[in-house]
Amino acid sequence: MTARPLRLALMLAAVALPAAAVAHHGWGWTQDEESRLEGEIVSITFGNPHMHLQLRDSASQLWEVDLAPPIVAARSGFGADHAAAGDRAVLTGHRARDLGVRAFKGERIIVRGRVFDVYPQRERTLPPE
Repeated sequence: MTARPLRLALMLAAVALPAAAVAHHGWGWTQDEESRLEGEIVSITFGNPHMHLQLRDSASQLWEVDLAPPIVAARSGFGADHAAAGDRAVLTGHRARDLGVRAFKGERIIVRGRVFDVYPQRERTLPPE
């Protein structure tokens, strides 16, 4: 590859990678107003890029919930030994702007009687339950 096509490829990568990161890690898909979601954990994964759980609410609706990356959540004390399928959880965070989608971005999770602020830098408008 000559210098010019290589330089062009590097420039495109430099623009595309940050755009992909912002699209994935942003909060733009969520409502501005903080809300609460509670129910039973159906499944939970502690992998990268974000921890994820499925939660069944009192109306038996299944929600997809994104939490912080594992390393960030670990700083709050939250890890794989703190929650499992079958546990009841209360989440504070932001639901999807599209009300037809049952998706939620959790900032705080209460499980097994413990409160974990997995996004401690985020402003809170609702008190912990």
